Amino acid sequence: MNAFTRPADLRQASVPPVTESGGPLYDARLLVGDQATARIVLDGKVYTLRITKAGKLILTK
Repeated sequence: MNAFTRPADLRQASVPPVTESGGPLYDARLLVGDQATARIVLDGKVYTLRITKAGKLILTK
């Protein structure tokens, strides 16, 4: 089992995320799921992406 998992909605997508301005485009609500948070790894460091009640995104280390 891989330590990095992806939400089921993204795993089961039949097409890759829409590309806009040269990079992939992801829906933050699909990334965070019902918990409103997602953990993201970059260069071995774990960050938390959170959607606030006001609908804003916060990324913390």
